[in-house]
Amino acid sequence: METRLDCWYSERLQKEMRVRTYGNGGVPVLAFPPQQMLSDAYEKAGVTETLARWIDGQRMRLVTVDTIDGESWFSDGDRDWRANRQETYYEYISEEVVPFVRSLDGWDHLPICIGCGFGGTHAAILFLRRPDLFSGLISLAGSYDAKTFFDGWLNWRLYDNSPLDFLPNMANEHPYIEIYNARKLVFCTGQGQGLDEPRRTTDLLRTVLRDRGVKAWIDFWGHDVDYGWDWWKKQLVYFLPYVLAE
Repeated sequence: METRLDCWYSERLQKEMRVRTYGNGGVPVLAFPPQQMLSDAYEKAGVTETLARWIDGQRMRLVTVDTIDGESWFSDGDRDWRANRQETYYEYISEEVVPFVRSLDGWDHLPICIGCGFGGTHAAILFLRRPDLFSGLISLAGSYDAKTFFDGWLNWRLYDNSPLDFLPNMANEHPYIEIYNARKLVFCTGQGQGLDEPRRTTDLLRTVLRDRGVKAWIDFWGHDVDYGWDWWKKQLVYFLPYVLAE
């Protein structure tokens, strides 16, 4: 499997960030790691091996990123600073990483956005705010209510990173509704240990999307399905053929 590591200093984030790429052809798949993990998380967990049939077969190219969750979502610092930090991370991904990902394939394919655990949160935020940049989404065990991580607090920057706040206020005639329905959206969570918040917010998201007229595959796996890579690997294998249109 061909792999590469790219690093650059992000002026937005004021730090060096890493992007890892696995494979050399196919649809780019931008992948966010779980809570406070880095771009090597998918490789360390054996996900690249699990997805080797698609990567080596040039059906997809996996691109993984670092996060700064410890500075934003999971920090004890000032709430405004934390919210600003998340917004800056969103800008880093949309304005720096996405053009890099698209350049890998000569702009022939819109990328797919995926994430596991809190990575599913990042993937959903990015896709729902910029569906024009992507062809599909897989969010596994994501949490979609930013207020949960800020003790019920919300300002305008955090609002833009809280799907359960901005989606209910989206007009039914908003142009993104049509774009959402032209894409393939998957939201999935198990219902076992460590998944109370993903289960709660995925259920709320299902109602919001239905009210907006957005078609999405919302899937709740069993009470034996816990938080972690063992199940996320199975879910990726299950949902990838759908978003890859196989």
